[in-house]
Amino acid sequence: MRSFSDSYRAAGVDIEAGYQGVQLMKRDVERTFIPGVVSDLGGFGGLFAPALSGMKEPVLVSGTDGVGTKLRIAQLLDKHDTVGIDCVAMCVNDIICCGAKPLFFLDYIAIGKNDPKKVAAIVSGVAEGCVESGCALIGGETAEHPGMMAADDYDLAGFSVGLVDKPQIIDQKKMQAGDVILGLPSSGIHSNGYSLVRKIFNVEHANLNLYSNELGETLGEALLTPTKLYVKPVLAALEAAEIHGVSHITGGGFFENVPRSIPDGLCAKIEKASLKTPPIFKMLASMGSVPEHDMFNTYNMGVGMTVIVSKETAGAALDALHANRCAAYPIGEVISGEEKVSLC
Repeated sequence: MRSFSDSYRAAGVDIEAGYQGVQLMKRDVERTFIPGVVSDLGGFGGLFAPALSGMKEPVLVSGTDGVGTKLRIAQLLDKHDTVGIDCVAMCVNDIICCGAKPLFFLDYIAIGKNDPKKVAAIVSGVAEGCVESGCALIGGETAEHPGMMAADDYDLAGFSVGLVDKPQIIDQKKMQAGDVILGLPSSGIHSNGYSLVRKIFNVEHANLNLYSNELGETLGEALLTPTKLYVKPVLAALEAAEIHGVSHITGGGFFENVPRSIPDGLCAKIEKASLKTPPIFKMLASMGSVPEHDMFNTYNMGVGMTVIVSKETAGAALDALHANRCAAYPIGEVISGEEKVSLC
């Protein structure tokens, strides 16, 4: 018997649209499957059997996050196939900070009215992020919220689990003065500070499709550029060099995130002049009269991740990062001090 409910549909929830969405996204989901995936799409739980041979003490590492109000830009532009990359990146980029390899990912979409094609477009971005990170999309949920959200509204969040051998967890206690700080370039604003972005650019009334000579693209394209994924480059650097700390530069910018990888008694001295800052940040600061401190305390300013490496192996780390299409470069060094981060 076909599953349907006219009563539920009259209340605003179309379960048949949900089934259609699953069929539309199936091909994208399946292209993320890696060894270890046990279940197919549609079960009550996603099953994954990790390969543990050779590991002394396997440790699971989890991370969860969402895309935030950047989704409003996607809604205004009616472009939904990139925000899924943001969702994956915000989770797996956190997991990699301790040296773990992401294994699998699950997404959650809350939407005012289920539009199967829109949901499939969102999930296509999630799948793309998973493929680029080498992890599997093994499940998810789409929930229709009539009466709580406008029909065109949706929110997107996700959850990822990774694996690392306990002896291989990045040990910040090995950090010492003289270690080199590498900056891994961001692709732009990533997925943080968009409440301020939307206020400064007045996005509800701005022409997001207007080409900007300063940006070299439209404002909408610049604001919707997906978050860069750092999993494969950082894993390669971990194999090649002695890494003492990794920080994902998200909300809170440099002042909140860099100290999370710095032990007491040491300070990350970062040379501001060395940073390769994209023009979108200069535009934000200028149009919004945002003080420099607030910019560095809100945005990544062109550096989406910092990697702290021993001076002796910094060259090997750079080679590994460059070989994995990450144009990393030195942005400072570790010094003695109690401040944890200093921008000079």
